[in-house]
Amino acid sequence: MAYDPNNIFARILRGELQKVAVYEDDLTLALMDIMPSTPGHTLVITKEPAEGILDLSPDGAGALIRTTQTVARAVKTALAAPGIMLVQLNGEAAGQSIPHVHFHILPRAGGLDLKLHGRAIADAATLEPIAAKIRAAL
Repeated sequence: MAYDPNNIFARILRGELQKVAVYEDDLTLALMDIMPSTPGHTLVITKEPAEGILDLSPDGAGALIRTTQTVARAVKTALAAPGIMLVQLNGEAAGQSIPHVHFHILPRAGGLDLKLHGRAIADAATLEPIAAKIRAAL
């Protein structure tokens, strides 16, 4: 899998596709996953065009980690989650389906089933109230 400048995240960054944003700065964007594994499933993407973490510049990697920490804290607080799972996949063999480096932030609680990613699409009306809680916790 090589970097595709027309991948879904590149298109979101160019404003070609809608998003439910949680946080944005000069180097990163956090948004709600439209195929959430858990309520509150949030993605953090880099604005740097890089397929995986190993392709990212040191500055880009630092920014991605800083934003992931900031947003993960907000997700944990906003959703009163006892745990947070961070997932970052590199390469098709690892399960990466979009060739643009990103982190998944998944709020976790005991007994909460983890649905397979990509099974159902949530609409913006469902995601926005959760995003608002996360934004308020930033």
